[in-house]
Amino acid sequence: ERRSLVKNDRIAVAMSGGVDSSVAAALLKRQGYDIFGIMLRLWSEPGQDNNGQNRCCSPASVSRARQVAAILDIPFFVIDSREEFHKNVVQFFIDKYSAGLTPNPCLECNRNIRWGHLMHKALSMGATRIATGHYARIIQNEDKWQLLRGHDNNKDQSYALSMLGQSDLKRTLFPIGSYTKNKIRSLASDFALPVAQRQDSQDLCFLADKDYRRFMHDYAPESLNPGPIMNSSGETLGQHKGLPLYTIGQRKGIGISAPEPLYVLSKNQSDNTLIVDKLSKLGKSHLKAKNVNWISGTTTKDKIRAEVQIRYTAKAVGAWIKPIDDNEVEVEFDHQINDITPGQAAVFYQDSVCLGGGVID
Repeated sequence: ERRSLVKNDRIAVAMSGGVDSSVAAALLKRQGYDIFGIMLRLWSEPGQDNNGQNRCCSPASVSRARQVAAILDIPFFVIDSREEFHKNVVQFFIDKYSAGLTPNPCLECNRNIRWGHLMHKALSMGATRIATGHYARIIQNEDKWQLLRGHDNNKDQSYALSMLGQSDLKRTLFPIGSYTKNKIRSLASDFALPVAQRQDSQDLCFLADKDYRRFMHDYAPESLNPGPIMNSSGETLGQHKGLPLYTIGQRKGIGISAPEPLYVLSKNQSDNTLIVDKLSKLGKSHLKAKNVNWISGTTTKDKIRAEVQIRYTAKAVGAWIKPIDDNEVEVEFDHQINDITPGQAAVFYQDSVCLGGGVID
């Protein structure tokens, strides 16, 4: 992605010490932009196996990002953002799980931290735009900015960016969105960056041991109230250990035996009941989504045809989207799909264009 250079344009590149953001910075530098690197120091729980360091900004990550910035001969800054991250992401994570939902904290981080806190800090430091190492693309179509999937289907990250709006896209660059991951690693070698083979991190960055159930035991034990496990016919099969410890579609770890595998169908918060049954009972063909964001800034009034993706790793499925009001829609899928999970995002696409999305209700 390249846009026309503007006099006095200055780009803040969100750097993590990983290969994607490092190559994003290198590409912008090569294209002639005036850039600087910025990293946010984020909250992480203390006393675990990572010594209380968030994987997104561990000392090793900071060191790698500084090294890349030195190679590129650009300024580099670390901003203490632990309080903002804990309030907007970690507490959100705890609150939603405690309420029986399965949240996506990455979207909340993008909404409030990257395109909230980081954007504000970058602008206050003289930047006119920010750039990140996301695999997504931005184009201008007449008077509207559009978010598109990245060219690498295996790495596309537009799902987690569906909360962006017109003002966000106008001030954002995704320099690597038109490349494949293999090409990015090759470019890192061409730029002589010491991160070419660094492995990707796909776990929640603030979980010290990658175990969200242990995290909930430690930080929200009051939410873990045992209750009955029932099938869809109302028969009691056993007892669960607390609704936040289970997610829709889960098969392993339920703790009861049956002639055929049982899956979590739903979590009834009102009477603290976990509903399980066989796989054939899991599928549904519709959902409601609230807090809907339309990237165009214009609320859709009529029923539209689109593809809908219900998890970051899920395949988009053909559906009709029917607006209920400005902030809520009903989605009718072409066929039943499994794992429709309250708290996750339902994201809408037409071909490669991301229209926006909302939270599954």
